[in-house]
Amino acid sequence: MLDNLPAIPLWVVADKGYASNAFRERIWDIGARPAIPAKRRDEAVACPKWAYRCRHLVENLWARLKEWRAVATRYEKTATSFLAVIHIAAAADWIKP
Repeated sequence: MLDNLPAIPLWVVADKGYASNAFRERIWDIGARPAIPAKRRDEAVACPKWAYRCRHLVENLWARLKEWRAVATRYEKTATSFLAVIHIAAAADWIKP
C-alpha cells in the first residue's frame, strides 16, 4: 500500500496492529515519519501524541462512510466501482447539514 501512494506523506499514522520495527523502517525508507505506538509487550518508541490523536478523524470518517450499506458490505465487484461509491458517500456526507 505504501508503494502506491501518489506522493510521499509527511507522516504515516497507524494503530498498534502495524507496530513492527520492519514496518517503521520501511516508512523511514520512503521518506516519511511513522506515528505508530508500541504494543504493550514491546519497548516504547517515539510516537508524537498529537499526530496519533488526529487518527480519530479518519476513523470517524470511515464510520460515517460505512453507514452506507454499499460501502460497508462492498457490493461493488471492481475497485473502480467501489471507489466511485466511496466518492458518492463522501460527497453526500460533505453536503449533509
